[in-house]
Amino acid sequence: MSTAIVWFRRDLRLVDNAALSEAVANATHVIPVFIHAPEEEAPWQPGAASNWWLHHSLAALDRQLSAVGTPLIVRAGDSVAELECLIAETGADAVYWSRLYEPAIIERDQRVRAALAARAIATHDFNAALLFEPGEISSKSGAPYKVFTPFWRAALHQLQLQAPRPAPGKIDGVAGLDSLPLEELKLLPDIPWDKGLHAAWRPGEESALAQLQKFVDSCVGQYQEDRNRPDLRGTSRLSPHLHFGEISPRQVAWVAQQAAAESAAIDQGVEVFLSEIGWREFAHHLLVHFPYTVDRPLREGFNRFPWRTGDGEDFAAWCKGQTGIPLIDAGMRELWHTGWMHNRVRMVVASFLTKNQLISWQAGARWFWDTLVDADLASNTLGWQWTAGCGADAAPFFRIFNPVRQGEKFDADETYIRRWCPELKNVPHGAGHAPWTADGTLAEPIVDLALSRKVALEAFRQLKEPPPDK
Repeated sequence: MSTAIVWFRRDLRLVDNAALSEAVANATHVIPVFIHAPEEEAPWQPGAASNWWLHHSLAALDRQLSAVGTPLIVRAGDSVAELECLIAETGADAVYWSRLYEPAIIERDQRVRAALAARAIATHDFNAALLFEPGEISSKSGAPYKVFTPFWRAALHQLQLQAPRPAPGKIDGVAGLDSLPLEELKLLPDIPWDKGLHAAWRPGEESALAQLQKFVDSCVGQYQEDRNRPDLRGTSRLSPHLHFGEISPRQVAWVAQQAAAESAAIDQGVEVFLSEIGWREFAHHLLVHFPYTVDRPLREGFNRFPWRTGDGEDFAAWCKGQTGIPLIDAGMRELWHTGWMHNRVRMVVASFLTKNQLISWQAGARWFWDTLVDADLASNTLGWQWTAGCGADAAPFFRIFNPVRQGEKFDADETYIRRWCPELKNVPHGAGHAPWTADGTLAEPIVDLALSRKVALEAFRQLKEPPPDK
């Protein structure tokens, strides 16, 4: 007779969960537990939108586990102390979990492993979040890649997919264990924002699997073109499901490749879609190799760039979607209402903040961190540093997205901006992306796009020059 604890964190699924499968295979009794300890992730503890998702994802996981034999045990407090309490209550002799890669969590897990080893408790950890462990993909010199294309080329060369592990059909748990009601974790927001998130999302493994199948069946063939259109549902919308581990990247890649094998017509769409999974891999690769980049630029020269802080009225206008530029405002309002923003629009609003407003990418990253349901430290860091020009594979400093031109190109019918910006109702079609040119009742944008671009280019040009002697 043996008892194992499965410590759930962001692997909130039953299918393709190696930690759960191995525990069920090797122990007589299995105790699934979630320990709420956000302070152990500081200074990047989950934001408000992430907490909303977590609440509903844990509820979904509990329903699934209960259906196969045992509920999810919920505890709160210091992870080591709570695991030790559960071991004392049950006589468990092993703890299984899935690895995470944020700097604070890596340090926490090392402390947990050492504390349990001191008590002669076996620990087993598995890769559940990535196609590759960070460190598996390296250049010929052994150095970590800093450019995506050679990284992904090397990764594809090594990629060998297998069918996902099935969910356990039966789990024998331990009866009578105390568990906190989810409501006691106080994860849900106390503002009306909650309604918009409910309308837009259904957290949980079942929803993740259904969303993947829907995307593969109806969207992936046109993904190469449609992914840039914010007015269409042309993307997978799997990012929050992937972040919380309701589905694994191996499941996603497996299903997409199986679909491509059955229909050559979608080959190109699948290839481009998988490259987006590759960007997620690349982001984690960078986070592990360069953990300081969560708040400092990868390119050290940018430490002397004269970014403005995010404490002024113009930053507040950006956050609220009140810049006067429809594509920017539509994106920021979509974010506040749904906890999500289309990736093309994410790039444009980030470029506007860091280059037209010259406000630090860290300020933008923090706002996204609190408001995105798919807020992921690795991807958030990579995306903001890429746009600001200070990170790996960064956009050239002279690439400054013009939000008017971007809107005219990717939202030509003005469907997206008119959905989120009702103040455009009297603006003639064709002028929606620059309404100040057609409607005297609408104010000019908070910045002059042409002038701010010129100022930004000069600031970036000076950065490339050697710093003055001290």
